[in-house]
Amino acid sequence: MIIIGNKYNFLTYELEILQKKEKIIKLPLYSEKEIMEIVNNHPNELIIINTPYEFTKKIIKKLSNKNVTTIEEFLEKKFQKYYVPYKSEKHFPVMKPYTKFQYFQKRVIDYLTGGTLLILAFPIMAYSAYRIKKESPDGPVFFTQYRIGKDGKPFKCYKFRSMRTDIKFFNKYTQENDPRIFPWGAFMRKTRIDELPQLINVFKGEMHMIGPRAEWDELVKEYEKTFPFYHERHKTAPGITGWAQVNYHYGQNIEDTRQKLMYDFYYIKNWSLGLEIKTIIKTILVMLGKKGL
Repeated sequence: MIIIGNKYNFLTYELEILQKKEKIIKLPLYSEKEIMEIVNNHPNELIIINTPYEFTKKIIKKLSNKNVTTIEEFLEKKFQKYYVPYKSEKHFPVMKPYTKFQYFQKRVIDYLTGGTLLILAFPIMAYSAYRIKKESPDGPVFFTQYRIGKDGKPFKCYKFRSMRTDIKFFNKYTQENDPRIFPWGAFMRKTRIDELPQLINVFKGEMHMIGPRAEWDELVKEYEKTFPFYHERHKTAPGITGWAQVNYHYGQNIEDTRQKLMYDFYYIKNWSLGLEIKTIIKTILVMLGKKGL
């Protein structure tokens, strides 16, 4: 595998996955002529053109080699994420909202899985309320915050409180070993138990069971300044869990936000009943294996 250019920097775990099956050669950006020579000299190698889109498009048009692909196509096929640039690019697709039939399927899944989950999880929800008051008695059981929903409309989101209220420390991103998180709160975050009160939002129609993460309205303002296409994720209502949540850890910085946005866009762009079921299965595995971060 030959990767030409450095538009997208592969994450460490992505390189580890690729290196298990492929020998990777990373090359800096070359001229159009040199890239053509590389392609012609390596007819059996998978070549990924990892360069600015307009330049890539120009190269691809001149090639008939089936082993040449763009970084966008490769990420979507291999890692089920859709490349998100920091700067505006003309090719970036406009996300489409669900059709009426897709929305109907989503709501059926919401009520079936949400109702079943509420019945099964009620004992752990009651126990969580007890542990929250025991470990952090100064605050409420529920944490409420305005989040951005479908079409950019704000709504009040419910979660189990996982942070202490008596520590005067503020950071808009949750850090590793965050001192604000009490022990049961840490367990709830790892297993996604803290998200269960959002079933209220699901039954009210403000959220789906599966979808992009519901983000704080203040953070959304910042993200929209950084990512020119961020508002496209609001073509659908957010979810309690989602493709980004089960494939990437909690965001700690703006690059983490970008990575999760790539998974969100893949989910919206490629939504299917199969992808929905796959996300549900991965969510269950995360909860049972405590793989959440």
